[in-house]
Amino acid sequence: MWIGGVKLSHHKGALGHSDADVLIHAICDALLGALCLGDIGIHFPNTSKEFKNIDSKIILKRTVDLTRKENYKVINIDCTVCLEDPKIKPYTEEMRRIIAEIIDITIHDISIKATTTEKMGFIGREEGIAAYAVALLQKI
Repeated sequence: MWIGGVKLSHHKGALGHSDADVLIHAICDALLGALCLGDIGIHFPNTSKEFKNIDSKIILKRTVDLTRKENYKVINIDCTVCLEDPKIKPYTEEMRRIIAEIIDITIHDISIKATTTEKMGFIGREEGIAAYAVALLQKI
């Protein structure tokens, strides 16, 4: 299971066209949305062989490149991962470091939180995972 660029040892994982890193995908969507450039599916479609099994860190790097092309820089990112298990707290510092390095901001400008659904819904039954992200950009 890939979350935030870190491979977690777990008996379950997310399925996707790429490596299914839900956190990085949420960050990409936040950046693209802040730029009014649509979403990750427009730029990195799951129908393209080019993106089959791609490392989501590459998608994030390309998204950051789009941000710069539009003359914006990332100020900070705030994220929440919603899952029951595994607990990601032991991995959040490494996730922050990896993401900060790709985006070229400090680790102090990346917030990663986790929550559960208290066993409710598909996330609570451990049938899926969700992530939400908000990005603050500045025109350069």
